[in-house]
Amino acid sequence: MSTWRPISHPSWWKRLLPQCLHGLVVLVFQLSVLGGVVFCGLVFFYFMQAMRFDMSEVAKLSAGTTYYDRDGKEITAPGGSGRKLVKREDIPPFLVNSLRAREDARFFEHSGVDIRGMARATIRNIKDRDFTQGASTLSMQLARNSFNMKQKSLHRKFLEIALTLRLEAKYTKDEILTHYLNRIYFGAGADGVEQAARTYFGKSTRDLNEGECAMIVGIIRGPHIFSPFRNLKAAIEQRDQTLNRLIAMGIIDEAHRDAIMAQPVKLVSEEQRETQASYALQAVRRELEGILEEEDVRLGGLKVYTTLNAAWQNRLEVELTHAVEDLEKEKSWPYETEESHISGSLPNYLQYAAVTTDTQTGAVLALIGGRNFSHSRFDRTRSSRDLGSAFEPFVAAAAAERGKLVLPGKPVQTGRQIGPAEVARLAKRCGINGPFLQTEDLFRGSVAATPLEMSVGLATLGNQGKRARPYLVRQVREATGEVIYKTKPVLSVALSPAAALDAASVLQKSGGTHCFTGATGSERDAWTLRLGPNGATAIWLGFDKPAVIAPESRLKSLLDEFVKRLGNN
Repeated sequence: MSTWRPISHPSWWKRLLPQCLHGLVVLVFQLSVLGGVVFCGLVFFYFMQAMRFDMSEVAKLSAGTTYYDRDGKEITAPGGSGRKLVKREDIPPFLVNSLRAREDARFFEHSGVDIRGMARATIRNIKDRDFTQGASTLSMQLARNSFNMKQKSLHRKFLEIALTLRLEAKYTKDEILTHYLNRIYFGAGADGVEQAARTYFGKSTRDLNEGECAMIVGIIRGPHIFSPFRNLKAAIEQRDQTLNRLIAMGIIDEAHRDAIMAQPVKLVSEEQRETQASYALQAVRRELEGILEEEDVRLGGLKVYTTLNAAWQNRLEVELTHAVEDLEKEKSWPYETEESHISGSLPNYLQYAAVTTDTQTGAVLALIGGRNFSHSRFDRTRSSRDLGSAFEPFVAAAAAERGKLVLPGKPVQTGRQIGPAEVARLAKRCGINGPFLQTEDLFRGSVAATPLEMSVGLATLGNQGKRARPYLVRQVREATGEVIYKTKPVLSVALSPAAALDAASVLQKSGGTHCFTGATGSERDAWTLRLGPNGATAIWLGFDKPAVIAPESRLKSLLDEFVKRLGNN
């Protein structure tokens, strides 16, 4: 009885190849199978990871930037943080084409992931040995921004691709385009394209002309550095680059481009710009823009924790307003008052500005840039005004630093002991930038400074000669709560502790507070310096168009009464 056995035949590929290559082919085949299994495993893994995300979140836009005071209480800021949404039918075709030309030329052709673009980027990254190229499509950018994935790693990239494929399966191309433009940050506090159009050009997205569409798109890659409010030249360059890419895509020709470039750029005026509705928040926004540029943050929905002490700021505003109104109510008052200001004219009623900084850290506790933000957004805390007798503490500081005698109330005699050059040098170290006269008139206060500089200089005297860099933003968090920026106080030694103590001796002591009130010889500017346990306050009083306020004796009595009302805080 015989047993049947199969007859083995050599594989067809073995007959075609030399025997020495058979082992190599088998190895390659086995590695290919293993690679396929690993690939399928990775696909399954990232598919499961992507399933953990709720795709409906893409359409749920985060709120605008929210601001908090030093105690964590939200600061109300109408007009600057609300996100305005745009519908697909309101987006001009030229804006869509500009966006494609600049960010994703094949947006309507690919399935969310541009394989050709990724291949080019991969080759470039291998050459650079870094993630210098991302090849992100609009869909990938939307997925990344919606789910807050900023880390540059292969894991993040694979997860981003998986999320993008899910996003493309759930939303149409038009929906993706609309969500993208509604979500991204365009600088100047503008979250989304509709708010950007209103902020920069004072019109709705649907009304943007072709040049404005190209400029809006050009802002996307650098919303802080390409904002036309910050750098109009750079914004125009980005617009022109977008137009040149439209030519390369065959959407417009050179003649069309030249016609667009010839159109004047009409930005909204400074008085019409949508911004935070107070001097303090305007200053916070200004500082925040610099931080975001440095940290390369492009998303809205941020939580900004400021250094502002809302209670102290309100108290300063109330007491300053009362003091000024008392002066204006006097029968001899010859000038316009805020109450009599006629809308549409340029007011020149009595103004004030004040800054309080923490003596030890430089944190700005209060900032008042003027009397009425709705009348004028000009921040007077950054405007230099004549100091007069308010400069005496820094003459005293310079003399004390050189071991000379401080003579309170006699700044000329004090300054003569060391000369103008030494006084100027020490004043600069304390934060007063000048320019300084090289004559004895400097000792009499013939120098100008801003309220911010005076507050920093006064805080230096109260901090044993250590000068702190002023700041308004102490921490920035994303909507998820992740801290993306935190300020560290920066201190530098300006003068010795003994000299700082001697300089403070020219200030009048009242309880735990040291104060100085006085006016310039021209009686056009009045100052109050107040060094308290919790901060250094510099207050300026005067007109935008310089004019005599009142006799120096009347100003001094008014300011002394104001200081008494503030108490010893």
